[in-house]
Amino acid sequence: MERPPLTPQLGRTRVMAILRSADASGLPAVARALAAGGVTCLEVTLTTPGALDSLARIRDALGPDVAVGAGTVITGDQARDALAAGAEFLVAPVVDTAVVRNAADRGVPCYPGAWTPTEVSQAWQAGAAAVKLFPASTGGPAHLRQLRAPLPDIPLVAVGGVGIEEARDYLDAGACAVGIGSPLLRGADQDPTPQALDALTTRARTLLEAVGITARAGEASA
Repeated sequence: MERPPLTPQLGRTRVMAILRSADASGLPAVARALAAGGVTCLEVTLTTPGALDSLARIRDALGPDVAVGAGTVITGDQARDALAAGAEFLVAPVVDTAVVRNAADRGVPCYPGAWTPTEVSQAWQAGAAAVKLFPASTGGPAHLRQLRAPLPDIPLVAVGGVGIEEARDYLDAGACAVGIGSPLLRGADQDPTPQALDALTTRARTLLEAVGITARAGEASA
């Protein structure tokens, strides 16, 4: 097995924005606002009604500078459907080794969720591009640091209860990246007014500054 590399946009920005909503209609506008702020790795969760249609629309609208993947992928059928819709990576809250291996065999990065050292190791051995530490806030940066000590070669993405203010703490503890949802969106998906979207773009820039990344002007335009 040849392990797929980390999604380039995730490696560059160290941030994955999680797009989870009760209504997918506002997600394309949210995606444009995030990209305008320099956040170019976007996860559309399958718990969002109409997620795959929205994923395809976002990918078509924003082009190759923005990576769009599917989240909450917990079955082989969901993985197949997500890849058919154009998902560039898969994210899961659990370790399903079959899903991870199938993605790896197709050259698609997969980020399965794990909490214990055993789960982290199983996910990595199955072919994960990185392992999603989930839920990260339950143990905080200290738990991530403890996992990194015996497993220093396994990249971890901290997800679950991570806010803009805490992002740097997780990176300092050894995370390769963080995933942030509602603390970043703050309802812009449900009320995508120009004011809400402008504020979202500002938060995206603030988040990148917090993790030590400065977005290049025009890197991804709305």
